[in-house]
Amino acid sequence: MSFQKVFGTSPDGSWRAPGRVNLIGEHTDYNDGLVLPIALPNRILVSASKRDDGRIAVASSGHRGVIEFAIDDLAPGSVGDWAAYPAGAAWILRESGYPICGANLLVDSNLPSGAGLSSSAALLCATFVALLGLRDVEVDPAEIARLAQKAENQYVGAPVGLMDQMASMCCTEGHALFFDIRAMSIDQIPFNPPADDLALLVVDVKAPHRHVDGEYAARRKSCEQAAAELGVPALRSIAFEDLDDALTRLSDDVVRRRVRHVVTEIRRVEDAVALMRAGKLREVGPLFTASHASLRDDFEITVPELDVAVDTALEAGALGARMTGGGFGGCIIALVEAPAADAVLSAIEKAFAEHGFSAPSSLAATPSAGASRVS
Repeated sequence: MSFQKVFGTSPDGSWRAPGRVNLIGEHTDYNDGLVLPIALPNRILVSASKRDDGRIAVASSGHRGVIEFAIDDLAPGSVGDWAAYPAGAAWILRESGYPICGANLLVDSNLPSGAGLSSSAALLCATFVALLGLRDVEVDPAEIARLAQKAENQYVGAPVGLMDQMASMCCTEGHALFFDIRAMSIDQIPFNPPADDLALLVVDVKAPHRHVDGEYAARRKSCEQAAAELGVPALRSIAFEDLDDALTRLSDDVVRRRVRHVVTEIRRVEDAVALMRAGKLREVGPLFTASHASLRDDFEITVPELDVAVDTALEAGALGARMTGGGFGGCIIALVEAPAADAVLSAIEKAFAEHGFSAPSSLAATPSAGASRVS
């Protein structure tokens, strides 16, 4: 699908925003914790041209038709389906006082949808940088990330945290983004597996997402309930050394397990960052595996496809493996010796066939740069 064919003109420019994969730090973001994502080379691309009638038209290579709306008429719920994301970006920019003009937007993606690689955040961030770029307005990437989160929270109605947007906007090539949610601070941590003859595999297990929204809300509620019982603003306030004492003060065993995951996961992020800074990337592998066990047993958000993929990767020689993302489907990551990458993928494919699962797919996880103008 070409811009010229859809809109009858050439674009004034094109802007991209990448998806992300989280190395470690799962379900810690809404607990004021720590996360460690990388941006992927896979991206959402928004080509755009100005128009002077105060209207925005959006089209996508993955959807039929053109959806058009007036900027002045935008309100939460006024535009639905996938177009709610670019509409939400325009609405937040208008509400926040940024200059915004009418535009034609064509969205293209090589980011797998539904794989838990943050295609929604990438779509929002790409739209933001395109709409701002059309007016030559420069905004700090972290501020765009915050605007994108607001759009998804307030316009789309999804109670997401800030990690995905920060990764899409602020990651740098060859680094992981160490994001402290409570401090709202970021640090770039060297992460370049090929330099150590390693590879980071991302395997989409193609499992249908099961009860994701309700289960996500339930996990978040459990964490908030535990924080209230323990008298802290968020579970980040529970030091790892104080975990056992905190667990004895909780009345519900399910809540205890949720808390144990969050507190130990935050410690695992700290340990992973320390190892990466020390150049000991291979030693990060066992932290991945421990994270998966915690997500499986304490947070209970894995599904058979995720568990089989992780177990098979480890049996085939992976240094570590874990599910990544919100859970109940999506992807695993596996840290492997580069020469063994094909053998590990083949083993997972064989195991999936034996279990009667849909065939998995994989993509290269090269730590890439955040959102930018392409042309």
